[in-house]
Amino acid sequence: MTEYRVEKKYLVSDMDLALLAARLDGVMEKDIHQQGDCYQIRSLYFDDLRDSCLEENDAGVDYRKKYRIRTYDPAAGFLRLEIKEKKNGLTKKISCPLASDEYGRLVQGDPVSFDEKRIALNELLLQTKCTGMKPKVIISYERTAFVHPTGNVRITFDRNISASGDWEDFLLERVPDSVPVLPAGMHVLEVKYDELLPDVIHRQLELGKLRQTAFSKYYLGRMAVDGEFPVSW
Repeated sequence: MTEYRVEKKYLVSDMDLALLAARLDGVMEKDIHQQGDCYQIRSLYFDDLRDSCLEENDAGVDYRKKYRIRTYDPAAGFLRLEIKEKKNGLTKKISCPLASDEYGRLVQGDPVSFDEKRIALNELLLQTKCTGMKPKVIISYERTAFVHPTGNVRITFDRNISASGDWEDFLLERVPDSVPVLPAGMHVLEVKYDELLPDVIHRQLELGKLRQTAFSKYYLGRMAVDGEFPVSW
């Protein structure tokens, strides 16, 4: 059973990330799936007819979910359906692989068979039937990931976050009409762990100015596509 995890997010600069990367290299390992300095992530987010996920995020509702399909390489055809749940400030994620033909039917609203072994797929199918859940926005970015076995720690740098409302372009090699979600030179640091963050890692994260934020790539992606940004940017 998937357990809830601590997830903290911070807005950081290029200089912050360079300093943190140098520090973390000494106490953590790079993700084994990462080749080079980073890898690409692209997610297609769903919402219902009332934009409930968007509105709940805006209102700061404590218990909420986000539904997305993720790929790391559109040409490879590997797709994963994920449902991310937030409760009492903690998060957990359930996921399952998704076949290309199932993806095509899901985004077009065609029937897809329920599968008792894939809980995430069944829940999205139910939401699609009951609330009109459908694709809304593509979010793309570059990720650098560090991991540590104690506490199941995962620290990620997410750079060059962009969004597109043309969800039909999700599996193209390049999404042509993306817009930036953050100002140039601003990125996202995420710190995730099960219960306790080892002190040796905590010390490396001390910059004296990190300020935790309730950053949501989905929410700000929707705002960016509509030409809106929070006034604090």
